[in-house]
Amino acid sequence: MRHAMLASVLTAALALPLAAQRAESLSAGVRQFVSVDAPVVALTHVRVIDGTGAAAKGDQTVLIANGVISAVGPSASTPAPDGAKVIDLTGASVIPGLVMVHEHLFYPAGGLALYTEQAFSFPRLYLAGGVTTMRTGGSMEPYTDLNLKRMIETGAQPGPHIDVTGPYLEHSDLFYQVHPLNGAEDARRTVAYWADLGATSFKAYMHITRAELGAAIAEAHKRGLKVTGHLCSVTFHEAAALGIDNLEHGLMPASDFVEGKVPDECPPAGVTASLVALDTAGEPMRALIRDLVAHKVAITSTLTIFETFTPGRQTVKQPVLDAMLSDARQSYLTNRARVLEAPSSPYPALLKKTMVFEREFVRAGGLLLVGTDPTGFGGVIAGYSNQRALELLVEAGFSPIEAIAIATSNGARYLGRDKIGTIAVGKNADLVVVRGDPSVRITDIERMETVFKDGVGYDSAKLFAAVKGIVGLK
Repeated sequence: MRHAMLASVLTAALALPLAAQRAESLSAGVRQFVSVDAPVVALTHVRVIDGTGAAAKGDQTVLIANGVISAVGPSASTPAPDGAKVIDLTGASVIPGLVMVHEHLFYPAGGLALYTEQAFSFPRLYLAGGVTTMRTGGSMEPYTDLNLKRMIETGAQPGPHIDVTGPYLEHSDLFYQVHPLNGAEDARRTVAYWADLGATSFKAYMHITRAELGAAIAEAHKRGLKVTGHLCSVTFHEAAALGIDNLEHGLMPASDFVEGKVPDECPPAGVTASLVALDTAGEPMRALIRDLVAHKVAITSTLTIFETFTPGRQTVKQPVLDAMLSDARQSYLTNRARVLEAPSSPYPALLKKTMVFEREFVRAGGLLLVGTDPTGFGGVIAGYSNQRALELLVEAGFSPIEAIAIATSNGARYLGRDKIGTIAVGKNADLVVVRGDPSVRITDIERMETVFKDGVGYDSAKLFAAVKGIVGLK
């Protein structure tokens, strides 16, 4: 009976108009990357890692009907209906599309003062690397980001679904491309203006005042939107009390442990020394974790960016270097050599401590998210770094299954997207086919083959190849 009902539902799906084949609405420039498009698709004999944290299930079939997951079950008892496109994935795995929440559509071009928009290369790279939904963790060109989001949603450009963050909420003139706030009312107006234009998230930055942050949070929350922060002038404890939703970069920016910190002021000497001296088993850090969990503040892990500053870490692989414009590649390699040759660095200790913080935060009941933050001096490249982010979570002490859940269902939960993030009947068919078993070997995450977004399968290798040699230019 169950098989008959399933066949009936899927037969009806096959009878839908040709317009249901979403590739028909995609531009020629997008269709060139499509490898799978049919009203009904059956992924058979595949290992399912569903994103919930549950153990992987072998020899499963996932049925996709018109962009939605219509069935998941053992291949022996989940038949593909007549007319379905059947893809035998013996030996492969399927995971939910990655939901990454600290991404950018720009890349460093002139130190901390200038960033160039990567509106062509990064959307392709994110999709190639398995990212089907992303939040920009701050914007340098918000009009560009909003227009790009519209073009992707209408099929004019390839890329993931984008939760667009408004321009940085920053009190100083640290960046040429950022408006320095002038008080709480300016912060409120800025949030209101960009929310009216379509921004769906906001990010506070290092020198914002408590009054400005409080006003921004109040205005965003009034509109049902969320605020995250890369803070310094405001402590994590203070931000939690103000109602912030998310804090970026794990432990790294926390000024809570700086002795004699002046309110609303980023310590002139920075926070590094206080974190190097911090006892990760001590009460101050544990009290901070308890406070963040009590206030339901999510934490975003961005281990990829901090790895670039850490001597003794792996250098990026050749495909990552090949993706860069020659000048951008040389700039990265020159700066990376300086890091490797530094006589001493706090980053090995800091990287380990933020890994401990993130692990203990989760154990205490906190919601951990993940992103990559392609900034710094370069080398953190969209797509490639998203895969690396999961490997670093495993290094931090999470199991591969836990790392996949952090990168999928946790991000979906934070963004309030109940139709993505896990593999289950009724969810959007945002899926990634991986050759191998990342539930056992997380490095298999680099072997992505097909990325399904809304039920359309994109060729990962073609997307990666399309932007070879241009990151840093466009």
